[in-house]
Amino acid sequence: MGEFSMQDALKQFLQKSKLKTGIQALQITEVWESVMGKTIAKYTDNIQIINHTLFISTQVAPLKNELLYQKDKIIERVNEALGEKVIKEVVIK
Repeated sequence: MGEFSMQDALKQFLQKSKLKTGIQALQITEVWESVMGKTIAKYTDNIQIINHTLFISTQVAPLKNELLYQKDKIIERVNEALGEKVIKEVVIK
């Protein structure tokens, strides 16, 4: 029987657990400002991950428009920050 570090054991558990998506949803709120910058984070009302889709809510019309043009870049940046391909689609509300 091999030895595992606590970190490796937790990673393996989360890979097989349904808790993984919940933890990733929490991580997005933590990394959003570093991924998108302070200004965008300030005017973003709500960020959620549901079934590999990132939902972004904002009341600022010009920001909505800018985010629509940056969907591919947002997917790339968020997946990089989370360390795996979690996001496949972005919806801006």
